Amino acid sequence: MKNYTYIALCCLAFGFSSCDVNNDLEAIQNTAPVVELDVRDLNFSSYVSLGASFTAGFTDGALFVASQENSFPNILASKFRLANGGDFTQPLMADNIGGFVLNGAAAQPPRLFFNGAGPARLNALPTTNLLARAEGNTFNNLGVPGLKSFHIVAPGYGNIQGVATGAANPYFARIASSPNATILEDALAQNPTFFSLSEIGGNDVLSFATSGGIGVDQRDNPDPRTYGSNDITSPIVFDASVDAMVGALTANGNTRGVIATVPDIQLLPFFTTVPHNPLDPSNASFRSQIALLNQVYGAVNQVFVAVGQTDRVITFSREIANPVVIKDESLVDLSATISGALGASPDFATFVQGFGLPAEAVPLVASLFGNFYGQARAATENDLLVLPSSAVIGTVNTSNFEFLVSQNFPPQLAGQFSAEGVTLPLADQWVLTPEEQASIKVATDAFNEKINTVANTNANLALVDLNQILIEASSGIVFDNFTLNTNLVTGGLISLDGIHLTARGYALMANKILESIDFKFGSNFTTATGGLAKAADFQTNYSPLLR
Repeated sequence: MKNYTYIALCCLAFGFSSCDVNNDLEAIQNTAPVVELDVRDLNFSSYVSLGASFTAGFTDGALFVASQENSFPNILASKFRLANGGDFTQPLMADNIGGFVLNGAAAQPPRLFFNGAGPARLNALPTTNLLARAEGNTFNNLGVPGLKSFHIVAPGYGNIQGVATGAANPYFARIASSPNATILEDALAQNPTFFSLSEIGGNDVLSFATSGGIGVDQRDNPDPRTYGSNDITSPIVFDASVDAMVGALTANGNTRGVIATVPDIQLLPFFTTVPHNPLDPSNASFRSQIALLNQVYGAVNQVFVAVGQTDRVITFSREIANPVVIKDESLVDLSATISGALGASPDFATFVQGFGLPAEAVPLVASLFGNFYGQARAATENDLLVLPSSAVIGTVNTSNFEFLVSQNFPPQLAGQFSAEGVTLPLADQWVLTPEEQASIKVATDAFNEKINTVANTNANLALVDLNQILIEASSGIVFDNFTLNTNLVTGGLISLDGIHLTARGYALMANKILESIDFKFGSNFTTATGGLAKAADFQTNYSPLLR
């Protein structure tokens, strides 16, 4: 009470004394000196950006108008215009919903938003037609989501007739100058005076990673026509693509550009959010199953021990968080060994009949156990579970359930033996094993070695190390008054899809590119007044009301 009285008296005293104050005094100005932008001999009059989804402005699992307006090339273009930059046109989508529509149904889903608990898809139908061209003729932003390095020089990648079959990319089909034009040709047709090459090589490993490593490492295969969509690109192919791009874009000797390294995608929250041990014994439903689970795996564990594979023994604890069970295709397949040993075991026969199955079912169940657990093991902290696995773990695998019912399993028992990551090992698509991670790293390192070599031997090419930026961000990177990190939802850098950047993240990326331009060419974006993007001008989440 005394404090409030003191404050009131002070205010009252100030009110009385202020009657004699000259209120016409000029306010004290505290303005920093203006630093003019100096770009030396750089010419930004025709800036063209080439790349994949980052270049396009993809965020929250989709491409939409607001995300395109906050793309890093558009931010760069706004800073280039402070000097001698020209117009920068983008192939804008039709809405802020994201995704594509075809014949009245969503051909690609709408964007994600934060629903208070986690990422969720917007409940709306996209209005951008999958098979329609974007408005406009020439586009400075040639970012194409899904693009791999060799696609930039691939004729027909923008042929709208090939979209339905997967031979062409709908994002390029809507902007390609002709059905057989290449992205590089459409870039060169604009006579660029400055260009950016970003995330070239990103999708060459990313599709393999996001699919849980179900593709093939094509390390020694120089023919991309034989690749599957989830394969890792050979460094031979990547090197040739980079040489073709940089060689053509800098051929006149005057055009300058910037190229970015490939980040270590395994640092992204798409791969780091779901823990390897999400099975919590404090969950009553799971806890009630632990005794039965240890019985089931106890039968298999005896075989693992007998053949000297003790590191594959699987047990569940009532005290600590339990790892999921996964299928690891790099392991020796013990399917036949397990089936044979269990089929000959009297104890296993008793175990099977304890589920209400007849003695005649023992060979079938032994065979099923062999198929289920022949390459099974518990996940470890070295495994990376992909983000979509969070919606799968613990659920009933419908296909497996229906198969077991067709084999005369009672529905309840079929459900018990179809629990993803619990009784049914998680399939390859949900987990990146250390061996698969190693393949990604080998390819990424090879790609970055090429990018560094090209940049360091070309006087007209600046280098921005996105790989190092992501490494820094994994523990926190400062952007103005904000500290961004790679945590999903709360980190501020990575969007809700766990892979692409937020608007603020793209602004940071633009600034890092401007820093690299300063370092290489002697400009002063980093010190000029208004030369860099401000973090506070760019949000980290888009409202679900934005349509």
